[in-house]
Amino acid sequence: MRVTGGRLGGRRLRAAASGTRPTADRVRVALFARLGDLDGARVLDLYAGTGALGIEALSRGAREVVFIERAPRSLAVLRANLTSLGLTTDSRILAGDSVRGVQRLGREAVRFDLVLLDPPYAAGEVGRALEALMTACVLAAGAAVVVESGRRHPVPSVEGLAPVDERRYGDTVITRLVAAGLAERAGSATTTAGAAGTAATGGRGTA
Repeated sequence: MRVTGGRLGGRRLRAAASGTRPTADRVRVALFARLGDLDGARVLDLYAGTGALGIEALSRGAREVVFIERAPRSLAVLRANLTSLGLTTDSRILAGDSVRGVQRLGREAVRFDLVLLDPPYAAGEVGRALEALMTACVLAAGAAVVVESGRRHPVPSVEGLAPVDERRYGDTVITRLVAAGLAERAGSATTTAGAAGTAATGGRGTA
């Protein structure tokens, strides 16, 4: 498994021996081609696994990525990947449940421009995570949310998130959503931008 594009394109990524389902290289290529320019974006990688999606975002210009993962083996590989690629100062790891991690970030007033979700397909985690993103108010106005799911597990509708498009790659479905109806929060997000930067960058490394 390798980084597929950007300044780290071609660099090898470690993979966990078992218990993870890394996004295939061809799917990552297609996904990030659709996302376009990520220069300066603040990104949240939920159910991060070994970090392939978030690392791809950093390689392609994201300013910072917060990774949330709870499996000890995946966390060990994630830390190793970030260290080997020299990305520890551009990233933060929250070890634990993704929904609780989102709630914590909400309390810190952090806002994200892009959220990447690759939860277990059959565990009902997508709905929980999307609801948490909205209730914790961690999305910047117009933020994109990208969900990887199985074709037998459609992404549920969540108020405030509008579907943009959906693409299938074999049994994998990539759904892109946009944070709609957040105009009234934009002023608040701007006001808290400084606090968000402090919260997201002041405690780099494992939390």
